[in-house]
Amino acid sequence: MKKVVLASLLAVAGAGLLAHPGFAQPTTPAPAQAATGQAGGQVTTTMSQEEYAAYNNAKTQTTPAAQAAAWEAYLKAYPNSAVKQDALQQLLNAYSAGQDDAKTLDAADRLLAVDPNNFYALVFEVTLRNKAAGALTDATAKQAGLDAAAGYAVKGLAAPKPAVMSDADWATLKQKGYPIFYSAIGAADLQKAGNAGAIAAYKSELTSAPLAATTAPGTVLMDTYYLASAYYTSKPPDYLNCAFYAARAAAYAPEPFKTTFTKLGTYCYTKFHGKPDGYDAVTAVAKENLTPPASFAGSVTPAPTPADIVANLIATTPDLAALALSDKEYVIQNGRPAAPAQPAVDAVAATATTPAVAAKPAVDARPSDADKVFDTIKGKSVELPDVIVVAATPDQVQVAVSDDAVQSKTADFTFNMKEPLKTLPTVGDKITLSGTYDSYTQTPLMITMSDGAVVEKKKPPVKKPAATTHHTTRRR
Repeated sequence: MKKVVLASLLAVAGAGLLAHPGFAQPTTPAPAQAATGQAGGQVTTTMSQEEYAAYNNAKTQTTPAAQAAAWEAYLKAYPNSAVKQDALQQLLNAYSAGQDDAKTLDAADRLLAVDPNNFYALVFEVTLRNKAAGALTDATAKQAGLDAAAGYAVKGLAAPKPAVMSDADWATLKQKGYPIFYSAIGAADLQKAGNAGAIAAYKSELTSAPLAATTAPGTVLMDTYYLASAYYTSKPPDYLNCAFYAARAAAYAPEPFKTTFTKLGTYCYTKFHGKPDGYDAVTAVAKENLTPPASFAGSVTPAPTPADIVANLIATTPDLAALALSDKEYVIQNGRPAAPAQPAVDAVAATATTPAVAAKPAVDARPSDADKVFDTIKGKSVELPDVIVVAATPDQVQVAVSDDAVQSKTADFTFNMKEPLKTLPTVGDKITLSGTYDSYTQTPLMITMSDGAVVEKKKPPVKKPAATTHHTTRRR
């Protein structure tokens, strides 16, 4: 009988979790004589001379293909071996070293069947399934593959520390495996527009990875860019966080990625700040900080809101009726709501139990910004040339007038016709309509006109033919 000492598989496997396909291959120590028992992360088992010979034969093969064949032969001959888990681990190593993804994944499946919490096998499941999904072009199949990888990642994050592993080794192993798990979860969520889940996963990936991995070209740095993208595509977009993480990714990325990452960062920054100046300061902060520091949000001034722009436009325009139609629409759509009057508040002296209250003057009621502008045109009749027909009935024609409405092919004006139309305009036609401003709705924007009528285009005047001069020859 032979006694075989097996080191903790996870402890030795953890040294290379980032070789092909992102992992290096660990090895267990060669079989040796040892006392029966378990200590220092080692497990001792006893086997027959015949089994030991087969085991040792597999252990001493020098090529991945030979190792894989020998371990398959060993497992076939001794399917109930006391070291089956170790043999499957070595089989997984051999297939991975030979870069056979299909057989590596099969070996991981078999290892998990006997050890459902095998951290190393779970890392391979996640990595290989994620890799296969990334090569797919069918959206449904790709999502299914990413979700499968994420499912194994969740199991990996929940896997307990093996009893024979030290706390220090377990911490090292988690630092190698957890970023892989969080990356897969983030990819699956981002693919299906689960932005909140993707953001949480990618942020956890950053904080679980070694700091050096967050600045070196590789998966973690790429996922920093995907984190920025998740903020950008959120509803509503979080432009400031998008700018920060895109700037951090760009700070450490080589070309051509640096240029791509910078484009997203400057775009998001400009959307938040209103202009690109100051982006260099964001890059400097992002380069030195893994996550936005507490002072970051207050260091970037947000661009004026549409309501701020409207308030300034009204304050600086003496005659609101003279505004261009596009500006009037912008005010109606984005203006501040009405504010009620505020009565004056008298000053109150402080007492032992209450603080002093300063006097406040009365504040008059303020009509809505939209009303301020619409009241200047209500009841006035106008002609709107070359508007685009969106819908038409004999009694009503809806048209796109503003550039935004034309681009989106949505109506922003409704003309209620004074007389039913005998001939309906065709959707997409350009026509001229006359009407009287009657009312509006702010969301969605719609300006309603009464007494509508189609204005027929004037036919150009018919040119009279030039007079012909006849010359006659007099006979002498």
